[in-house]
Amino acid sequence: MVSKKIKELDKLISICEDLKKKNKTIVHCHGCFDLIHPGHIKHLEAAKQFGDVLVVTITKDKFVNKGPGRPVFSENLRMESIAALEFVDYVALNKWETAIETIRLLKPSFYVKGKDYSEASKDVTGNIIKEEKTVNDVGGSIRFTDEITFSSSKLINVHFDVLSPKAKKFLEDFKTKHTSEEVIRYLKDLLKLNVMVIGEPIIDEYIYCRSVGKPEKASIVSTKYLHNELFAGGSLAIANHVSRFTNQVYLVGYIGKEENNYKSEMLDRLNENVKPYLIERHGAPTIRKTRYIENFNNKKMFEVTTINDQLISHDIEATLIETIEEIVKKDRIDLIIIGDFGHGLFTKKIIDYLINLPIFLAVNAQTNSMNFGFNLITRYHDVEFIGIDERELRLPLSNKNEDIRVLVPELAKKVNCQEMNITLGGKGSLFYSKEEQFFVPVFSDRIIDTIGAGDAVLSITSLLVKNGTPPEVVPLIGNLVGALAVLIVGNKESINPIKLFKFIEYAMK
Repeated sequence: MVSKKIKELDKLISICEDLKKKNKTIVHCHGCFDLIHPGHIKHLEAAKQFGDVLVVTITKDKFVNKGPGRPVFSENLRMESIAALEFVDYVALNKWETAIETIRLLKPSFYVKGKDYSEASKDVTGNIIKEEKTVNDVGGSIRFTDEITFSSSKLINVHFDVLSPKAKKFLEDFKTKHTSEEVIRYLKDLLKLNVMVIGEPIIDEYIYCRSVGKPEKASIVSTKYLHNELFAGGSLAIANHVSRFTNQVYLVGYIGKEENNYKSEMLDRLNENVKPYLIERHGAPTIRKTRYIENFNNKKMFEVTTINDQLISHDIEATLIETIEEIVKKDRIDLIIIGDFGHGLFTKKIIDYLINLPIFLAVNAQTNSMNFGFNLITRYHDVEFIGIDERELRLPLSNKNEDIRVLVPELAKKVNCQEMNITLGGKGSLFYSKEEQFFVPVFSDRIIDTIGAGDAVLSITSLLVKNGTPPEVVPLIGNLVGALAVLIVGNKESINPIKLFKFIEYAMK
């Protein structure tokens, strides 16, 4: 009986059309329904009272934007659970991220939501307004039930191991001082900022292969090419992350002079409010990092980098400085973010020039496989904010084992920086602000790809520090950003504000 209620969405559309010809009133409910509880049951039972046939559509697993570890139950289990309720007539899996297109196709007489959605201003996604307009457009109307409510996210956070014990304890303490609405407001306040991002643009290429065996006469793995993807990496990725939260972003960097310099690919992958100033560099290719991926388990096999990592010429150096001066003169720049990947852009002259600008400066000097030990954060001093990882903290201090809480003030003094965020991988992060330290545990151990996660954290924490966000809030948001970023393959997507807002809401239930 349960399986007969579950239909493909296209089939459900046809069923609803036939039912309406028989003058049956269609009622439509939509949601994640990750953990069925009495509130859901009461809501759906009340919704059935509005008509003859109750159809429920379920959010696909990949669209459940409630943070890492969610959904707890797969889309098939969630559909079966809803179909088991006697007052539910049909269940289908939604094809899209929201219910808007589905409402347009099903054309229900009533689209029914719980009373939590009756105040549209409290819906951080803004979808309820769009859903109401859509149901009105197809001749139906929206209704809200007034039944007892529970929070699935709160029940899951308390009773399931979605969050570690340390994360649960941290959030319980944090919630005594801050609300999710307050935390989200700090992010929404960033919209007024104009930002300049300076750094090396990088094309991240992922080549997906299938291992087929080992040749008899060579100690190599033979693979079959399947397909490839190009992502906007390096400073391009930072600019894209920043652009989702701010007013205007200027991107300054260099690209190769070669015929195939990937300029069009870069421009196609930049968000709308990013204005690029990409200077062509003679005798150098556009930096491309090609990673070969085993398609079966999405594991990286090896990497090939196309690069000229010598310092840029004096001509390029002068052009970059002139470009930055031009932007600063014509627009208000609130913040400059330096993404120094150690590939030749940041000469001493450029660093000194930027440090002396009367503009808030946020810096990451990255340690990676192409510059290991040669691109230290101590090249910078007297900047307003530094965002690095633990290795990038330890290397310039030549200290492998000391407690990080001892090392952070030491580096702060050495470079004369009063605010720093140190990401600690699976341990969380440490935020240093004017001699105070704030530790935040990691919120998820689910990882798809770590490439670009540090850039995402740097992007958002830089904005928050510039805007005067309380120091205990900055690393919390930074960790949540990191938890979302490691669920993205490469830099395929930038951090979505709505997904982040929802993650904050559900984590703080």
